Amino acid sequence: MDYKIRQLHIFFFPFLAHGHMIPTVDMAKLFGTHGVKTTLITTPANAPLFSKSVQRANELGIQIDIKIIKFPSVEVGLPEGCENLTAITGEINMQVKFFKGISMLQEPLELLLQEYKPDCLVADMLFPWATDSAHKFGIPRLVFHGTSFFALCAGTCVALYQPHKKFSSDSEPFLIPNLPGDIKLTRNQLADFVRQDVGETSFIRLFEVAAESELKSYGAVSNSFYELEPAYADHYRKVLGRRAWHIGPVSLCNRTNEDKALRVQQDFIDEQECLKWLNSKKPNSVIYICFGSIANFTSTQLMEIAIALEASEQQFIWVVRKNKNGEEEKENWLPEGFEKRMGDRGLIIRGWAPQVLILDHEAIGGFVTHCGWNSTLEGVTAGVPMITWPVSAEQFYNEKLVTEVLKIGVALGIQKWSTTVREFVKRETMEKAVKEIMVGDKAEEMRSRAKAFGEMARRAVEKDGSSYSDLNSLIEELSLLR
Repeated sequence: MDYKIRQLHIFFFPFLAHGHMIPTVDMAKLFGTHGVKTTLITTPANAPLFSKSVQRANELGIQIDIKIIKFPSVEVGLPEGCENLTAITGEINMQVKFFKGISMLQEPLELLLQEYKPDCLVADMLFPWATDSAHKFGIPRLVFHGTSFFALCAGTCVALYQPHKKFSSDSEPFLIPNLPGDIKLTRNQLADFVRQDVGETSFIRLFEVAAESELKSYGAVSNSFYELEPAYADHYRKVLGRRAWHIGPVSLCNRTNEDKALRVQQDFIDEQECLKWLNSKKPNSVIYICFGSIANFTSTQLMEIAIALEASEQQFIWVVRKNKNGEEEKENWLPEGFEKRMGDRGLIIRGWAPQVLILDHEAIGGFVTHCGWNSTLEGVTAGVPMITWPVSAEQFYNEKLVTEVLKIGVALGIQKWSTTVREFVKRETMEKAVKEIMVGDKAEEMRSRAKAFGEMARRAVEKDGSSYSDLNSLIEELSLLR
């Protein structure tokens, strides 16, 4: 069996967005540590984002290769080199062109499958055609969702039973049918394309096709661990009847500070400078604010966050993304003299941040997050309570998991799903939440719960842990299939 496992070869094909690529690279490294030969498929502009991480893995004896396929930017009407979702503005026209380009990756992928004949293809759920591509060559296809079992179950139940259609009000809460935990949402908190249900021309069709594709696939791999959401892992498998293996948190395959810093190669603050600042702080004394790679906040909202942070009197690390066009412009989102007044109390990172490295530091005592699953799970893994500020995608589902199921977070009260950040959060609301999670009456209790989940996460990926065992079972099954 060891011989078979060492020789097993798996293709990993992440969707072209940071939030999808980062966990997929981690996943390839994780399978590699179990003796599997892994190959990452990507495009020319995306390869440099993780090439150093792959090089580092290879130096450690983990066998990972990168294969490049061309992305048809110009052919679909996008600028040359526009190959990542983070490069797309909020214009629906550009998004449509980008997804058209994504659909044109099927043929080059199949040429690679034909040439290298891997034993399995792990492809993102946003490549629904990958199941058919794998079938052509007699290869099992595994779907990678990149979200929680909770969100998968909630989204599936909403799609199956459509409870939102029974309500005319966008703000009246409804119960999600057939979902453990009495979870309520409003129509406003559902994705536009789900709420409006505008048919074939909308993104709803993409998700319908993706769901059909998963049912025809070999199964799904989940970046989660059983102890975090047992009721929903069981519901997904036993009630909804899906084959799935939980193998996360995949970020834990990065054991050293160097590995954590190299997860995505971007321009960011020197990790040593960041660590030096954190090392000067007491445990649980710093709040970390970051909203992922997609959400864009207005200058007015950023100003409001800055005023709230100053008023909270808490120490902070605040990650603020640069403008997408890369132009240097006056920073009109900070109050006059803000950084001078803050001095050593706050650290602003403009651009990309080594998030796992920061969250894992003992000085971090809270996390303001958009509830993307990578960030949410990284917060859980670090044992840090969260302030939830969902924007789009499945983030409102993840907020419910954090605040109502796990009870390790405080909701800011965002009510409207949106592809752009439209809902304004007042400084008083933000200040109150920051104080509540850092020094409030229930702060210690919430932090204790969060740390317990963090310990469970680490045990899950150790030998004989739930995720370690699921990963081993999957590798053995794929070896026998071959």
